[in-house]
Amino acid sequence: MVDPEARRREVAEAVFRVVRRHGLEQASLRNVADEAGLAIGSVRHYFADHDDLLRFALEELTDRLERRVLARAAQARSAPTREGRRQAVADLLGELLPLDPDRRDESEIWLAFVTAARTRPALRPEARRLHQGMRTLIGKVLTEGGVSDAALETERLASLLDGLAVNGVLQPDLTTPDVMRAVLRRHLESLTTG
Repeated sequence: MVDPEARRREVAEAVFRVVRRHGLEQASLRNVADEAGLAIGSVRHYFADHDDLLRFALEELTDRLERRVLARAAQARSAPTREGRRQAVADLLGELLPLDPDRRDESEIWLAFVTAARTRPALRPEARRLHQGMRTLIGKVLTEGGVSDAALETERLASLLDGLAVNGVLQPDLTTPDVMRAVLRRHLESLTTG
């Protein structure tokens, strides 16, 4: 017997592969079914329509990122030294950047979906959840770190991370993982020494 939730996640992974290779506009029900090795009727069995499929895939992406970030947050809180906490915070925020092949893939998929949400109303609620979730995380990190004017600094740091992620996807030879890490470290240092 097929576990419906497991099958839905498998289909979401097929969506991600199609989006990575060909862009979101090519993630049709037929192309996704082919990628998943399923009949199109099987995909339709698990998703009401194309919007439902894309919405679920974006939810899956958001949930995956959230699980990883929450695991890193626990590490950041338990770091025994100030330097250890600073590095743990940098590692935590680095989960939002394309610093390795898996996170690069995820960033490419994220960028495709949040850009599409501008013109696809079905994707907007989940894109907003992702946007707000990132800012909530950053706000907690900054508040716990004693940063003054945490609301403004949250938006500043979120914008920095968004820019690094976009540039890391679009210009990976210029905005390398080393550059992204250095920019993030410098920004975090400016918050604690400024």
